Amino acid sequence: MSRCRKDRGFTLVELIVTVTIIAIITGLAIPLTRNTIKREKETDLRIALREMRVAIDKYKEASDKGQIQQTLDGGGYPAKLQDLVDGVPQVGQVDKKLKFLRRIPLDPMTNSTEWGMRSVQDDPKVNSWGGQNVFDVYTKSEGIALDGTKYSEW
Repeated sequence: MSRCRKDRGFTLVELIVTVTIIAIITGLAIPLTRNTIKREKETDLRIALREMRVAIDKYKEASDKGQIQQTLDGGGYPAKLQDLVDGVPQVGQVDKKLKFLRRIPLDPMTNSTEWGMRSVQDDPKVNSWGGQNVFDVYTKSEGIALDGTKYSEW
């Protein structure tokens, strides 16, 4: 009868080994999960930047083709990002607007729709917007990507 009582349960060594193995697995999984989340945000950032840059290029192309009215100091680029969403009147069309974006994408790094902008007249190395037009966009996040570059330089 006393022999049956000894065989029940785990020994202290077995419990310590089990807890140690679980701690090691958890310790490896947490950084992997963080990197996966960061990588997904970086992918979302690249997609958002590409979407806006393509829309800006299409705006410029429509301006160069004379489909929309060009402003004198704009150089054929939109005055603000919201113009890509709201649309601009087409030349020769009374009630038709040419739209380039459905909405301004959310910046996954800052969780806002506030993007840094550059105009044609701005110095490309400076992160300040002159306000004349929107030639390029970038994130306002000061974070560092997995590849070591700054998000604001993408």
